[in-house]
Amino acid sequence: MLNTITKPSDKFKLFTIYGGAGIGKTNLTATFPKPIFIRFEDGMQSIPTSQRPDAFPVAHSFNDAVSQLMALISEDHDYKTLVIDSITKAERIFIEEIVQGASKSGTNQFDNKALAKAGGGYGAGYQILSNYHQRIRNACGILVEKKNMNIVFIGHAEIETIDLPDAPAHNRFGLKMNKQSVAHYVDDVDLVGFLRLETFVMTDDNKKSKARSSGERILQCTSAASSISKNRMGITDDIAVQFGINPLSQFLNNIGE
Repeated sequence: MLNTITKPSDKFKLFTIYGGAGIGKTNLTATFPKPIFIRFEDGMQSIPTSQRPDAFPVAHSFNDAVSQLMALISEDHDYKTLVIDSITKAERIFIEEIVQGASKSGTNQFDNKALAKAGGGYGAGYQILSNYHQRIRNACGILVEKKNMNIVFIGHAEIETIDLPDAPAHNRFGLKMNKQSVAHYVDDVDLVGFLRLETFVMTDDNKKSKARSSGERILQCTSAASSISKNRMGITDDIAVQFGINPLSQFLNNIGE
């Protein structure tokens, strides 16, 4: 057994990057090496045509996405990064499929109450939804190991309340997804980055505090009370983000570049 011990080598990485609407998530992820997009939403028009990456047709179902992932796994190509845009919209599509499949007459209600009743009730729909995400995540893991690809998951942000037993309740930014779904894109990835505007709190003449933004974008990828963020890459500070430049290139160890 001791003869199997080695120093783990560098490998391609998995990233989750999320933020508010219009902050530039798709533009940022398009700067990764040789990207191909699996799209659950059609949001690439903001990228100039000359710089726009390749993309599969928009996926309208779980099976659409699986077919596209299987093509990347089984067919020859030279893509070095897969971007999934977005896991938040994917969740909405998956919920619609689960709820419609569980309803004999069909329904236009695709909320959490309808999901909880699906699959036999008692919250079984949430487990089915989690399984969908697990299959997507497993396929991406194969692309990392077998096809030498970086993976980038794009997500939308929401404000959630955290109520800890040893600290006062507080708000933070998190992924706009069900809690069971979030784990697939946070627990075992190399970086979770919250893309936001750089802001400052200023006091006016009436001693009222107001937030002001410099207009610069920041990628927060270190542990913080204000957001879900982390990294395994030795990053210790927020990273300034510029259009057209990959802010993480220096941390990729030239893998996939």
